[in-house]
Amino acid sequence: MSPAARFRGLPLRSRLALLVAVAVALAVAAVAAVSWVMVRTQLRDQLDNSLTTANESADAQVLRTIRDGACVDRPPTPQNGQEIAGNLNATVQIVTADGRHCWVSGPATLPVTALDRQIARGERTSALHDVTTADGIEMRVYTRTARTQPGSAVFGITIAKPVADIDKPLSTLAWVLLLVSGLGVVGAGAAGLWVARTGLRPVDELTGAVEHIARTEDLTVRIPDEGHDEIARLSRSFNSMTAALASSQERQAQLIADAGHELRTPLTSLRTNIELLARSEQTGRAIPPEDRKELLASVKAQMTELASLIGDLQELSRSDAASPGPLQVVALHEIAGAALSRARLRGPELEFTSALDPWYVRGEAAALERAVVNLLDNAVKFSPPGGAVEVRLRAGELTVRDHGPGIPAEELPHVFERFWRSESARALPGSGLGLSIVARTAARAGGGAELRAAADGGPGTEAVLRIPGAPTPPPAAEPSVVPDQ
Repeated sequence: MSPAARFRGLPLRSRLALLVAVAVALAVAAVAAVSWVMVRTQLRDQLDNSLTTANESADAQVLRTIRDGACVDRPPTPQNGQEIAGNLNATVQIVTADGRHCWVSGPATLPVTALDRQIARGERTSALHDVTTADGIEMRVYTRTARTQPGSAVFGITIAKPVADIDKPLSTLAWVLLLVSGLGVVGAGAAGLWVARTGLRPVDELTGAVEHIARTEDLTVRIPDEGHDEIARLSRSFNSMTAALASSQERQAQLIADAGHELRTPLTSLRTNIELLARSEQTGRAIPPEDRKELLASVKAQMTELASLIGDLQELSRSDAASPGPLQVVALHEIAGAALSRARLRGPELEFTSALDPWYVRGEAAALERAVVNLLDNAVKFSPPGGAVEVRLRAGELTVRDHGPGIPAEELPHVFERFWRSESARALPGSGLGLSIVARTAARAGGGAELRAAADGGPGTEAVLRIPGAPTPPPAAEPSVVPDQ
């Protein structure tokens, strides 16, 4: 398994803690490295400055040593040059133009480099460089030109100090920085783990709630959503989701209960009629022809009502459970005209008048036609014999007016509820789902539906279907005619 895969396999809080620790480790390492380099640069600059100052202050003592003849090739005794060594804490020697050197002061003899010889010959005035003595000691060296007196021969004065003078403090600083960095990384990891646990506690609560819902199907669980951060937004979204699911579950349960109640009546009547027919066949006692005709007509009517009710239930369940798919621009005036033709067949004794202005909407042609047919069926059902039904489409508002008994004002808020039927309509055929389907279809197309008293104050009811318009589709191109050759 690759490191990336192993990392993704860790719990989220462990990944967060590890990322925080790595980020802090990188930051601390960068700060420690920069600090160490800056301190090293400062110490070397101070060492160079001390060598430069010590070389200049040693001139008088070196010249006196040369005049006294005390300059030797090696330090024969500790007393030689003790004054210079004690004051400068450095190694001092003289380099002549021919490359020879004589020791003046300090614990060791320095090797003469090509750079030292150039300075002793007067080709350069001064230089800073590093050398290693025969004993393996690294030294920082500063060499400059000098004369015993004006006009005399040039020689070089070399003064050096051990690099260990700055290496030891740097080593100590490195260990201190390493210790502090380690403590910082460990502390950062612990802090990251604590922050991850604290920050992910709402996520743990959300996970627990989801697991509880999956286990018990209890949609009443709610998560505290204090604050305005992302976790609070997630909690509020989850609460909204569970509330919507609970509402949907409640509506489904209500739909099933209402459907069972509505199906019970036609099924009971159908069962009774079929049992009468079966008993007649079993006992050999014939049912009078007129009674048998009425019985079969009742069975046919009950089956028709069952088929209509099942179709309405399927339409409602589809609108509740699934989106209708891509909508198309359709001509509402043409749909209303087709529905009006069907309504004329169902109410041949009624007078239908229509005024349908062109109006294009975005929706499903079949669903819209079913909604308009439902409105017209209600108008036919409640219209008196020989009555009139007026249909008008203007500016996206389809109005169906009947001249029946009307609906009391206190019942208007309930007309679009599933299976709701007014007292005056309970004896009439119907499932109580037609207007509910109309409202759902209108909402799906971005509009709405309404039932109201007649605007002119006369008898009857106006059913209104409002759907926003859509861009008019371009006219179809006429096929070109190619003349016969």
